[in-house]
Amino acid sequence: MQAQVSPQAWHFSWLLLNMDKVPEIQYFGASALHIKISRYWNDIPADQYESLKSQLFTHITRFASGSKIVLTRLCVALASLALSMMPEAWPCAVADLGLPQYRKGQVRSVLAQECGSVFPLLEQLLQQQDSPGFIKQKVLKCFSSWVQLEIPLMDCENLIQAAFTSLQDPELFDTAVEAVVNAISQPDAQRYVNTLLKLIPPVLGLQEQLRQAVQSGDMETSHGICRIAVALGENHSRALLDQVEHWQSFLALVNMIMFCTGIPGHYPVNETTSSLTLTFWYTLQDDILSFEPDKQAVYQQVYRPVYFQLVDVLLHKAQFPSDEEYGFWSSDEKEQFRIYRVDISDTLMYVYEMLGAELLSSLYDKLGRLLTNTEQPSTWQHTEALLYGFQSIAETIDVNYSDVVPGLIGLIPRISISNVQLADTVMFTIGALSEWLADHPVMINNVLPLVLQALGNPELSISSVSTLKKICRECKYDLPPYAANIVAVSQEVLMKQIHKTSQCMWLMQALGFLLSALQVEEILKNLHSLITPYIQQLEKLADETPNPSNKLAIIHILGLLSNLFTTLDISHHDDDHESTEVKKLPVQQGPNPVVVVLQQVFQLIQKVLSKWLNDAQVVESVCAIFEKSVKTLLDDFAPMVPQLCEMLGQMYSTIPQASAIDLTRQLVHIFAHEPAHFPPIKALFLLVTSVTLTLFQQGPRDHPDIVDSFMQLLAQALKRKPDLFLCSNLDVKAVFQCGVLSLKFPEAPTVKASCGFFTELLPRCGEIAPVGQVVHENGKVLLQAVLEGVGGQASRSLMDHFAEILFALNKHCFSYLSIWIKEAMQQDSFPSARVSPEQKETFSQQILRERVNKRRVKEMVKEFTLLCRGLHGTEYTADY
Repeated sequence: MQAQVSPQAWHFSWLLLNMDKVPEIQYFGASALHIKISRYWNDIPADQYESLKSQLFTHITRFASGSKIVLTRLCVALASLALSMMPEAWPCAVADLGLPQYRKGQVRSVLAQECGSVFPLLEQLLQQQDSPGFIKQKVLKCFSSWVQLEIPLMDCENLIQAAFTSLQDPELFDTAVEAVVNAISQPDAQRYVNTLLKLIPPVLGLQEQLRQAVQSGDMETSHGICRIAVALGENHSRALLDQVEHWQSFLALVNMIMFCTGIPGHYPVNETTSSLTLTFWYTLQDDILSFEPDKQAVYQQVYRPVYFQLVDVLLHKAQFPSDEEYGFWSSDEKEQFRIYRVDISDTLMYVYEMLGAELLSSLYDKLGRLLTNTEQPSTWQHTEALLYGFQSIAETIDVNYSDVVPGLIGLIPRISISNVQLADTVMFTIGALSEWLADHPVMINNVLPLVLQALGNPELSISSVSTLKKICRECKYDLPPYAANIVAVSQEVLMKQIHKTSQCMWLMQALGFLLSALQVEEILKNLHSLITPYIQQLEKLADETPNPSNKLAIIHILGLLSNLFTTLDISHHDDDHESTEVKKLPVQQGPNPVVVVLQQVFQLIQKVLSKWLNDAQVVESVCAIFEKSVKTLLDDFAPMVPQLCEMLGQMYSTIPQASAIDLTRQLVHIFAHEPAHFPPIKALFLLVTSVTLTLFQQGPRDHPDIVDSFMQLLAQALKRKPDLFLCSNLDVKAVFQCGVLSLKFPEAPTVKASCGFFTELLPRCGEIAPVGQVVHENGKVLLQAVLEGVGGQASRSLMDHFAEILFALNKHCFSYLSIWIKEAMQQDSFPSARVSPEQKETFSQQILRERVNKRRVKEMVKEFTLLCRGLHGTEYTADY
């Protein structure tokens, strides 16, 4: 390793690559070369770049027929060289290393024409009885490559048929499958419908081989045959459906794919084939529904029964294995099965578009028969799968008008829940029906006890908590009669700490929704009951000597309170309620109960901060509580503004962090325009600015998040209360310079926020004297930074934001801009060595002329940045 990183490696690497050395030595030389190029690029003088590139190409050519491991390493070294030299020293590296696009097309076209001389030889070798197996293997691989040149399918017929024959040979099977699938999957193949029709019989002819493979547990063979059937069906269903006179032939292929979908065994343990077929059913349905109404009606008649059969097959495949068998599955197999069930769920949701309400009725009838049949008790797996089908559809389709949902809600309490998987699905199904429950509140009591009971089971953590949250959000106006019970059960569960942190946070959000709909005295009573244990715990922790265990407990409690205040909105109407008759709460009398409780919490937090003010994570958790509260309470938060401003100032002075700036921005946005609140907010704004400016002097590169938030705060202040920039203690020049510096950060969000600051600042030149003076004295520096970004220093995704600054400069500082841009563009190689003086002059004139159409300025900037980067007119930029 020391040798590879030493300066001498530049010399000995080439010696070790001599052709008389053994591959191990050559590999060491190539590796050393790669390390030097990738890590010590600055060692190489610019005048040696071309020589190094030439030497590498020479050695790669030499090793083209040599050791593959050495060749690969040399290619990696060349790739590193290209990355280091692009774009300045080797602008066309990608094109130089590969065949140019137009050449690729020409070469492919010429090769395709030559297939007439290649294919007969391949056919001959495949059909010869005495051709050795390894020769046939190479022939099939060769055909597989050639057929991807989009050769007309009719020219491949004989070879495809020969490949079908090769499927009977176990040694040739995998290669033959690849060849057939590549031939069938050509995008152009559907032009040759007659050839496609001829391929259906040999595919159907594989059914016996498929059945035998399934019976013997030969997953590789069943997988390969399924790939062929799906390739033909999925790629060409529209073309084959169009051949009405051959409908029975295509239906036979569809049924073969159905067999593959329902292949016996549990995915992924006993079979891995069924998942290949799912996209076929999407494609077939899309193609059927794309026909004109008359033709569509005919196909619906044929294929609706097929899709009902598909639902049965998918629900059977979604069934869990026996508890005993499932216990032996690895965690990876269980995860794969979970993902497979999600794919089945998505397919069922899609199929609903074709089968409609009849599908829900069918599922309900089956479930009803299952749960009411006392003579033949069903397995929990069967019940769970039917419920899972219902849940899959109800999660994304509006089932509010379905006449089977009341019956389903009535059936759910009859389900004997003896299993975690079944209980989970029952919970998720109730959650999926929460909007329906909001319209039918009389049914809430049918399912709510089940949810509250499940809440105490840690194995049902995710499903029970997320379902309760949905019910509390959707049905909150109908939950007051159940509120005391919900709060009591939730409180008990939270105190026992049986759920993970994330589920505890969801549960608090659920309670926030619930409490929002209660009367003032009820809110206060329940709030006190809910958070008193946490306040007592926090008080105890605040008195203790700080340690890691205390810290986790404090952050957890603050997180719970933060999530509670996120959804605890007692404004007099619910903006999210979509009903035409918005349910209104009685007008609240007296102080907002949330503020009353929050003031208690505030005093306690001050006590906590007396010992934890230096801990960034605790401070961030404190900021989160108030940011959520301010957003939820809005004007009702007003009594706490002075206290919070003072506390925020203390926190930010001790440990500057983005969360404190973000909270300051919220306060500026909501309260800065009110005369009563302006003094404390002004003091906080000046303090945050002063501390952040000090941070800039010390080196802000380590704090891109703080810089990002600071720029957003400045923009918000200019937008909401520009008077803040009239304060005599605000160093507007220093703020401006910080903004310019932030434009050069490598992090895109920070640059975007800085651009936002300048687009708010520049229009204020005329109305705020300190701003006008700073812009006139330092605007050229800003322009310079913007042009550097456009010239290639910044990501192309940011060009619209830089264009906004140019547009604002032109609109509000035109006389200065015309001088600044001329001076800037006179610099050699600025903003890029790739643009000529004429191109720079054209761009400058275009910008200066356009003072009305911002979209046009954005187009100019995008065009100019491509020129600066050497990308103009290249295929690489086609999508931009």
